Amino acid sequence: MKTLYIVRHAKSSWEYKSVEDIDRPLKERGINDAHLMSNYLSETIKKPDVFVSSSANRALHTAIIFCHNFGYPLSNLYIKKQLYNFSDGYLVKTIKALDDNFDSAIIFSHDHGINTFVNKFGDKPIAHVPTCGIIGIQFENKHWKSIKKGKTVLIEFPKNHK
Repeated sequence: MKTLYIVRHAKSSWEYKSVEDIDRPLKERGINDAHLMSNYLSETIKKPDVFVSSSANRALHTAIIFCHNFGYPLSNLYIKKQLYNFSDGYLVKTIKALDDNFDSAIIFSHDHGINTFVNKFGDKPIAHVPTCGIIGIQFENKHWKSIKKGKTVLIEFPKNHK
């Protein structure tokens, strides 16, 4: 069995007009939500075997907060430039390419790709995954490359923890 947790990056700031989209930082609310949700998750689930993040600043900062609160070494955090894409194609490719020695993974990515993925691969319809929302899906597969439809086992949004 494989278990996947997908985290949409925390709330980012649009305050800096001259900053490229990939470099947009988190807002204070985003930092607070990332701590809130990572603390909740670290008390609820077993630490995932691997942490993988988009290279975008907002996703990477969210991942770093989760790593810190899970006690996961930053040196083991995988950074995947291809996750900075707003379709589910690169998300699917990244997940299906995970090493089968990892039984669980947590991925930090972006809006449209996550929404499409969780509805295609999970068994519960989700209209919209908000910033710092977490979806957990279990797959009855031995190999990541074989995942198809899984069972949605976790749906958590920051508004439910405030």
